[in-house]
Amino acid sequence: MAELRQIVRIINADVLGTKQIAHALTAVSGIGPSFAASICNTMHIDHRKKIGSLSPDEVKKIEEVIKNPGTYNIPRHVYNRQRDPETGLDKHIITSDLKLSKEFDVKMMKKIKSYKGIRHALGLPVRGQKTRSHFRKGKSVGVVKKKAEAAKKSKEEKK
Repeated sequence: MAELRQIVRIINADVLGTKQIAHALTAVSGIGPSFAASICNTMHIDHRKKIGSLSPDEVKKIEEVIKNPGTYNIPRHVYNRQRDPETGLDKHIITSDLKLSKEFDVKMMKKIKSYKGIRHALGLPVRGQKTRSHFRKGKSVGVVKKKAEAAKKSKEEKK
């Protein structure tokens, strides 16, 4: 058996070599469990195999599959960007490109003043959650403590 590497670098993410391949691939931003399983199935790799036991050539091949999933017949329903609003194509976006596209999507929703955009702009929940008892972070809500109340009264008396 080949020596187990402790840390494997896959597309700007350091992964522990003791993790199973399917689980380790999810450490890369933009890769979820279903996409990781699709990669393992496409490359005919046992998803329970440790990622540290892969050769550097196999790791490069996995990176190539992640970067160009369409050429390796990965099903389109596991992509994270289906019917892209700009191009209309199915894509799979990873790492910083994913964060940028998400940010641009929110800015576009705010710009066109869609319902979701307005909710984003106001800092309210976007997906239909209730607001009565949750989402009160950052706002002063609740009971005023006795020490704070006493300090406030003493400030008013000094004025």
